[in-house]
Order: sequence, then structure tokens, then C-alpha cells
Amino acid sequence: MLEQRIQQQFFESADLKYQAADLLARPIADAVQAVLGCLTAGGKVLACGNGGSASDAQHFAAEFVGRFERERPGLAAIALTTDTSILTAVGNDYDFSQVFSKQVQALGQPGDVLIALSTSGNSANVLAAVQAAHDKEMTVVALTGRGGGRMRELLAETDVHICVPHERTARIQEVHILALHCLCDAIDTQLLGEQDH
Repeated sequence: MLEQRIQQQFFESADLKYQAADLLARPIADAVQAVLGCLTAGGKVLACGNGGSASDAQHFAAEFVGRFERERPGLAAIALTTDTSILTAVGNDYDFSQVFSKQVQALGQPGDVLIALSTSGNSANVLAAVQAAHDKEMTVVALTGRGGGRMRELLAETDVHICVPHERTARIQEVHILALHCLCDAIDTQLLGEQDH
């Protein structure tokens, strides 16, 4: 019984990824172009999210600053989820909804990209970061699920929305990490050329 339940998790995850491949290929490709344009112009990528999405933001930044699968110079990326002094100071002195937006205001520059992760699309602190990014003339790459929530309404025409067509948080996060890996792979391919396998 337990093994069957575990297998079902695999099947559901695989099914969603197959279903989402056609739907998400275009927005992921658009995200690649936005990030590539930012990096080649000397900009940086900021990433934020809560809980599992915070982990995804950090994972993404690590792949950029370190490496993904190929040796290359580090790429400029900062996860806004990692500095506990900033997070606790802003949360205490202002409000938890400002923990990311304050960092975007301080660190973001016109032409930079914000990767905003929220499975529901309704995380108040991520929404505030999106607004702060727009105020700084940054492009937003939003990764959501469940129809995109309030984030869908905040996005500008120049932003990119990667919205996973599912309701369950676990499934949405599994596709988010795949989308971020696709982004890393495509950026490396654009910068370094195709790799022989």
C-alpha cells in the first residue's frame, strides 16, 4: 500500500511535467532571453520566495554564482532569502511583507531581473518585491501555480509568467525547480554554445 502511494506521487509528478512542457516552454524561453539580456548588459538577478520557494531561490542563485553543469565564470545572482539579519531587522522594524521589497529597493537597478516564486501567487512579501522591482525598472520573472493569484494582475507586459497548471503545492514546486534548471541550462547554452553529450 505504501509503495503504491509513493509510486503514485512519481506518476502524478511525471504526468504534470509532460502536460506542462508545451505550455511552459515559451515562457521559460522568454525568461531565458530576459535574464540573458540582463546579464550581458552587466546586470544581476535577484530571487525570492517563502519556504520551499525560498530554497528554490537559493538553489537558483547557487547554480548561477557557482555553476550548473558546465564550467564557466560565475553569473551575478543574489537570493534575497539568506541574510537573517536583514530578514529579521526588516520583519521586526517594519513588517514581514517588506523583507524582500526593502532588499530590491536597496540592491536592484534598472535592467536587473527579479525571479519571484510563489506557488499561490498571493505571497504578500513576494508581491511587494514585484512592485518594488517595477519601481526600479526591473523585469520580473514570476513562477506561480493555481492560476497565478494576485501576482498575475501585477505583472507588466514586459514581465514573464511561468504558471504551473496545478493546485498542489508539492507538484507546483517540482515543476518550478525543473523550470529553473531549464533556465540555467539554456543560459549556459546561449553563453557557451551547445555541449556534446
